[in-house]
Amino acid sequence: MKRIFLPVAAAAIVFSANAQDLPKASPSGEVEQVVGLTKVDVEYSRPSVHGREIFGGLLPYGKLWRLGANANTTFEIDGPVLIEGQELEKGKYSVFAIPDKDSWTVIFNKNTELWGEGDHKDEEDVLRVKVKPEASEFTETLNISFDDVNNDMARMDIRWDKTRVSLKISADASEQAIANIKKAMAAGDMKAGGYSSSARFLLDRNMMPKESLEWAQKAADMDPKFYILHTLALAQAANGMPKEAIATAEKSMAAAKEAGNDAYVKMNADKIKEWSSK
Repeated sequence: MKRIFLPVAAAAIVFSANAQDLPKASPSGEVEQVVGLTKVDVEYSRPSVHGREIFGGLLPYGKLWRLGANANTTFEIDGPVLIEGQELEKGKYSVFAIPDKDSWTVIFNKNTELWGEGDHKDEEDVLRVKVKPEASEFTETLNISFDDVNNDMARMDIRWDKTRVSLKISADASEQAIANIKKAMAAGDMKAGGYSSSARFLLDRNMMPKESLEWAQKAADMDPKFYILHTLALAQAANGMPKEAIATAEKSMAAAKEAGNDAYVKMNADKIKEWSSK
């Protein structure tokens, strides 16, 4: 049997390639969510429990933790947000936590080139928020997710072992959205759907009722489909015009029946009943 000897350099290259192909003990993870109009991106490494006691064991209470493994977890936003009611400016941050039995401190730090807790400097912290940990279903591998996303708010959940910690993140999109709407209108190419969705945006936020009615009426004049008429009815009601709203809702309901859309038939019927009782 012949033995094949590789030059040292070639052997090193083969070993290096094989080593790079090995799976990581704590694989990388990334989660992205749009809150309002602000994009939030979180990158982290995901350690596993492996039968260990995590909080109060592997991670002692009261000690700084990188909120993951390997390189520090990063949190990037393309606009300002509020985290637990405290403002965080647009930018990219490393994230740390100090877990405790009854409360956690979550830390956003401006140095994003950190590896572990040792290089953390308090003076580089930008924001610290306190949150309460909750008992949760068992999670083997650290998981960061966005749940309960609604309009301009989202809840960022950190789950590991039998613990969940949640951060409330909000980003008011009203001002930017209205600016976007007016820019589109100024361009002169707004279609019926654009006018209707813009009116519905205002109605959903109880803002600018006069403009919502104006835009909803334009949409209905351009294309009186049942869903566009429904928005017009809502705008009329918001402007103290219940008789007009009922009449428009009846037209919307008739058109929805013809189109076979039971959902809009019910929505209009419910609104007609509501407005008729006032």
